[in-house]
Parts: sequence; C-alpha cells; structure tokens
Amino acid sequence: MTGLAFSQLVLSHFRSHKRVAIDLDARPMALFGPNGAGKTNLIEAISLLSPGRGLRRAATDDLTRRPEALGWKINATLQSLQQVHEIETWAETGSARQLRIDGKAAPQTALGRVARILWLVPAMDRLWIEGADGRRRFLDRATLSFEPRHAEAVLAYEKAMRERNRLLKDMVRDAHWYAALEAQMADAGALIQANRARTIAALIKAQEAATTAFPTAALALTSPDPIPEDMRALLADNRSRDMAAGRTLIGPHRADLHAVFADKGVDAKDCSTGEQKALLISLILANCRALAAEFGAPPILLLDEVAAHLDATRRAALYDEICNLGAQAFMTGTGPELFAELGARAQYAEVTETAGQSTLTRKESP
Repeated sequence: MTGLAFSQLVLSHFRSHKRVAIDLDARPMALFGPNGAGKTNLIEAISLLSPGRGLRRAATDDLTRRPEALGWKINATLQSLQQVHEIETWAETGSARQLRIDGKAAPQTALGRVARILWLVPAMDRLWIEGADGRRRFLDRATLSFEPRHAEAVLAYEKAMRERNRLLKDMVRDAHWYAALEAQMADAGALIQANRARTIAALIKAQEAATTAFPTAALALTSPDPIPEDMRALLADNRSRDMAAGRTLIGPHRADLHAVFADKGVDAKDCSTGEQKALLISLILANCRALAAEFGAPPILLLDEVAAHLDATRRAALYDEICNLGAQAFMTGTGPELFAELGARAQYAEVTETAGQSTLTRKESP
C-alpha cells in the first residue's frame, strides 16, 4: 500500500458500534445499508483522525455508546507516503479527547501532519443557502488540509477576540486593555486571511486544470467590510462601534466564501439543488487534486450519502475521478446498486443494526 490510506481501523464503544475491526486496502470502500444502521457513525470515527471535532462537531461524551457510557476509542494504522503510523484517539466519560501517534502523546494539530482527510455530508447540501458560518468552516477545513497550522492561527484569533469582546461588553474604555489583544488578533488574522486566499487560489487552479463532469465554481473571499493587511489600527479605531454592538464587527471571523456556477454565471445560492450538490463535489475533487500535487498523495475522502441528487451518469463520473486520483474514499449509501459503477475497483461492506448495535459484514461485490 502506498500514498495515503488506512490499512486497519478498530472502533470500541463508538456510538452504535460496540466493536468493529476492519482490514483495508487502498481502494475506495463502499458502505451500504438502511438508514440508521450506523454507516455515518463509522465515517464520523474516521473524521476524528483529523484535527477538530469531526464531521458532526459532536461533544466528546455524545460519541460514546449507550447505555454503557464507558467512553470510546479509535485505533488506526495509517500508511502516509513512505511511513506507517499507529494512531489512537479516545475519551473516557466526562474527560477530554486524547491522542497518541506512534505511542507518543500528541496534540490534535499533529494529525494534520500525517493524514489529510476531507468530507462531504448531507448537512453541507445547504451550504450555499444558509449562513456564512458554515461556508467559513468549509473553507477552513480545506485550508487546514493544505496548512495544518491554520488551526492554531484560528484558535489564537478566536481566543483573543473572546477576550476583546468581554471587554467591549463590560464597556471598558482604557486602551491599554485592548492593545495586546488587538495585536494578537491582527497577527493571527493576517495569517488566516493569507492561508484562506492561498487555498482559494489552489482550488481555482485545480479546477481549471481538470477535465471533469462536474461544474467549475468561480470563488471569492468576501467580507461585509474590507479587512486590511494590518488590522491593529482598524480595530483601535472601531472600538466605539464595536462597544455599541457588544462584539467585534470587523475581521476574518466575518468573511464569507462566495461561489458562482461559472458556466452559467449564476450564484451558487440561486442554483438548483442538484447544481449546488455538483458544485460542492467539484470543490472537494479540486481540493483532492490540489493536495495530491502538494502533499504527494490524495487525501482520504469521507462521502456520506454522496449519490443523493446525482444521476447515474454523474455518479459514474464521480467514481471514475476518485479512482483515477487514487484516493481512498469511504462512501455511504442505502443500497448496493448505488455503487454498481465501481465494480472491482472498490471494497464493499454492508452495515446493519440489531437491538441498537451495528454490525459490519464485508462483501465481495455490490
């Protein structure tokens, strides 16, 4: 096995899975079964092998299997380029999540240095028509895939902003209380802006260079107010306005990802449901192509109910692109017929649920 792929996954007391152990090769894995069987639970566990709170942003205690509530654990063997890593992440009930890589305790940000994982879940289908928060998270996940330290900049910015907002709400007017916080926000904010801009440029380039059945999205980073390269002076000048609002009104936390269906010149928010899904898939594939060139291997993909809103032609095109990229993708669907176009190019497993416990059964074909 080469590139970037898991060769083994073991879940213990994770949501509906009491214990599951899977041996894998680098091919895509198609998981099928009825709604509620535990397919999404399985790929959610894989998402926790990347920095952050996973694809559903669940609290740690919400991940443990009930009624036992013993805590949960995920073990994985990862082939990352020319190295093999053993990854363990777990949490006991009421405790914070912990991580070991190759037997040594590590911060979550270290996961971004050994594995690159992207995902697409049904909740993201409304990305273009809901608030900017979701689009910023989408962009920051893409940015994190290129620059693992992006998470540190975001955390530093948000921590300083929370402290500044507390001062604003308390109507503190002494400039000395603000100076250090605003300097931290300016430094971290400039890095966030630069990282996001580089990511958008990489996605645009990857779209333009590809022959694909999916539409190209024209992308831009927007904000209600212009964000200067050095925010310090602007934050200082804006204190009175921010104090009246009780929060910081200017900065990268107000940015938005704007997308246009390039061939039609139509904003993504005004496209049909199917077009919006196709644009999302297009960006995930562009992210995958760009990472394959930069990291040296395509990322691992988690595609939950990916066939929804795709006709057979686009479904086949998606599978062709995944296989041509050489990405290990974990895909879920309600029936095996949704993966028929993959044939022998994929691995298959049926997920069923009985009395609140999920079971995974390997299959030779869809």
